[in-house]
Amino acid sequence: MTSARPDSALPQPAADALALSARLETLIRDDIAAAGGWIGFARYMELALYAPGLGYYSAGSRKLGAAGDFTTAPEMSPLFGRVLARQIAPLVNEDLSDIIELGAGSGALAVTLLAELAALDRLPRQYHILEVSADLRERQQARVAAALPGLLPRVQWLDRLPERMNAVVIGNEVLDALPVHRIRRTGGRTQELGVSVDGGGRFTWACRPAFPALAAAVPELPEDYETEIGLAAQALVADLGRRLERGLLLFFDYGFPAHEFFHPQRDRGTLMCHYRHHAHDDPFLWPGLQDITAHVDFSAVARAAPQLELLGYASQAQFLINGGITGLLSEIPAADAARYAPLAAQAQKLLSPAEMGELFKVIALGRGVAGPLPGFARGNRSHTL
Repeated sequence: MTSARPDSALPQPAADALALSARLETLIRDDIAAAGGWIGFARYMELALYAPGLGYYSAGSRKLGAAGDFTTAPEMSPLFGRVLARQIAPLVNEDLSDIIELGAGSGALAVTLLAELAALDRLPRQYHILEVSADLRERQQARVAAALPGLLPRVQWLDRLPERMNAVVIGNEVLDALPVHRIRRTGGRTQELGVSVDGGGRFTWACRPAFPALAAAVPELPEDYETEIGLAAQALVADLGRRLERGLLLFFDYGFPAHEFFHPQRDRGTLMCHYRHHAHDDPFLWPGLQDITAHVDFSAVARAAPQLELLGYASQAQFLINGGITGLLSEIPAADAARYAPLAAQAQKLLSPAEMGELFKVIALGRGVAGPLPGFARGNRSHTL
């Protein structure tokens, strides 16, 4: 039994995919029953995305690229990784000998970074990948082995973060994929939006009073305002801050500073689902077959690790322009249309405000790293956080 009416505009899943989703629905219903008939949305999102063998990131379906549900910047163009490599190359040269990538997707960014760093003679001692999806880990290993067989010994996959890190840590579209709590302001109080099961067996929204830590994280909001609070993202950044002895955290994601995130006109929040390059707002549709995300509150991220210094915050477009993306394009003669035209089109998508350029942001937090980084030399918006 499905838990939502399929949108007629969405491609219909295959029978085996629907069967897998039905198994996940049963698991979630059992979890709700065991919890007394209600779970917070963060728990629902955790199960929908990460339940072993059934969740979106755990079940083996293709997620990235034209055949998947969405495309990330490293998948879109090698220019993204090449610019990033040139940003971090001087740091690797300063004895920050390791790079740690969180959630490496298809492995596209790892391959591009390693190839560019090799060309710059700035290879890290080790390139670590922390990946929770066994399926994606296999795809990453295969991609690195095929593209850079000589560098495969430098790449290690982690099951957990090191206790102490001297490293450059990179997370591209990681924070938005972490479970979020949904809240509603009602009667001057904060309610947590959670999930119950109705008489027909369908998942439905239901409210309960927010627990103290969640209520404390919510700013003053108008009546009947709904939004997301990314406690898991804040906890990850705080944990990284405790472990980082020296180095840099770089996060790329879509989101806003707090004054924009909690804007009065954004009163239904930012929760979105992605299925076969279609975006919609029903997280109860086909659990396990679609991605569920929320925008990032970068002000909360900046505060999450007080022991780290805020080294920069900018739009993705500004970061890439500062980092030399146009110079990389100019290395190819415009007359060589077969090479130049595709890269120019890719750059347009990375930089255009109508595509990824403005919605996606970059934040850098560090310890023992001299700033400012070149990517934030102009257009640094740290003061907005």
